[in-house]
Order: sequence, then structure tokens, then C-alpha cells
Amino acid sequence: MSLFRDDGIVLRTQKLGEADRIITLLTRNNGRVRAVARGVRRTKSKFGARLEPFSHVDVQFFARGGELIGRGLPLCTQSETIAPYGGAIVTDYARYTAGTAMLETAERFTDHEGEPAVQQYLLLVGALRTLAAGEHEPHLVLDAFLLRSLAVNGYAPSFDDCAKCGMPGPNRFFSVGAGGVICGECRVPGSVVPSAESLTLLGALLTGDWQTADACELRHAREGSGLVAAYLHWHLERGLRSLRYVEK
Repeated sequence: MSLFRDDGIVLRTQKLGEADRIITLLTRNNGRVRAVARGVRRTKSKFGARLEPFSHVDVQFFARGGELIGRGLPLCTQSETIAPYGGAIVTDYARYTAGTAMLETAERFTDHEGEPAVQQYLLLVGALRTLAAGEHEPHLVLDAFLLRSLAVNGYAPSFDDCAKCGMPGPNRFFSVGAGGVICGECRVPGSVVPSAESLTLLGALLTGDWQTADACELRHAREGSGLVAAYLHWHLERGLRSLRYVEK
């Protein structure tokens, strides 16, 4: 029997029995963890209020063996709020739908429980903090998060040099299967020709150039979002259910 302590973001919750929940978190040191929280569905449970999606929490787990991830689910025995991002996110539809897509993405990119995913964790914490603060448009924050999540998982798209031969950009064709923009010589069937402004926007979101991103026109942001969704779908092999509800 062992105690483990970590901090993490609550990704989702599931009902268990009459008063309990299974809490899924993305933690700093242990990656994705599912744990049982006893009695959190009771009306007066302050413990349960801290374990809602979007919450950044310091959590203590109780596991029966010497490892946090074993045969059975560990128990979540204590939690302290680090940052209640959900308070500012759930009251705004655009922020909520963008945030929900972020949580789903983080869970999909950490499909093996107990494996550390520090970069993905830090990306999620930073994205939720930015989203809750309202510093940028929610759809831009979401697309930046999706692009950077792809990058840290080895799927960084190219928006300038040719993704196949490396020919310096700008290049006008885009192929999700080829890895981003491609030149005329490397063009493959199914390639599209997005606007130069949309590609500039996506490059800015990937690198954190918010001055350029915030100045983009909505039509270019919408086109860019479509490219990001298609690219993410290709690499995850199926789309995100929550993306269909995101406001553009």
C-alpha cells in the first residue's frame, strides 16, 4: 500500500455507484491517471467540487501496490485547488467548447496510463490559463494548442518549407498526409491551396507569435481551423467529437 502525490488537470469524470466518481487526470509526473473518488457526488462534498473538469489540482492517491498504476484503480484521497480554471471557462460557450476540445485532445495523446507526458501537461496548463484569462480569441487558443500538441508528439506540420523535399517557402500547396505545405514538384493528389494569410496564421500559432495571430481576419482563421482539424484527424485516425461544437 502506497501514497502518491502529484498535480494535474481534471480531464473528465464518470459516475460510479451512487456517490462516487472515476476521475481522469493528466498529471505532471505520472501522465494520464484514472482514480476513484469516494463520496464526491454528495451535495455538500467540497472534495468533489475541486475535482471538476478544467480544475488544476494537487492530488493525493492511495494505491494498493507499490505502483500508482496497477491492477485496480487507485483512490483519490485528497485534493487541493491550484487554479480553478473552470470557473471562467464554463460560463462562456466559446471558451467552454474550446476547452472541452483541449481536454479531449490531451486525453487522446496520452493513451497509455502512467506514462509521463510532461510537455503535453505543460501545454494543457498554459492553454487553459490563457483561455480562462480571455487574453486571445478562444478558437485561436484552441488551434495553437492543437498544433503544439501535434508538434510535441512528433507530428509538427510545416507551413513554410516543403514538408517532403525541404524546398524553402513560401509553398502554396497543403497536404495533411505529406506533413503540411509542399512545393509544386512534390504535389500529391488531394492537396489543397489555402490562402497565404491562413498559412501565416497557422505558423504564428505554432510559434507563439500572438501579435500576428490576433490581427488575422476571421475568414482566414476559419480556413486555418479547417486545416488544423483535418491534420489532427489524420494523425489521430479519427476526429475529436468536441470539435463539432467549437464556435468559429
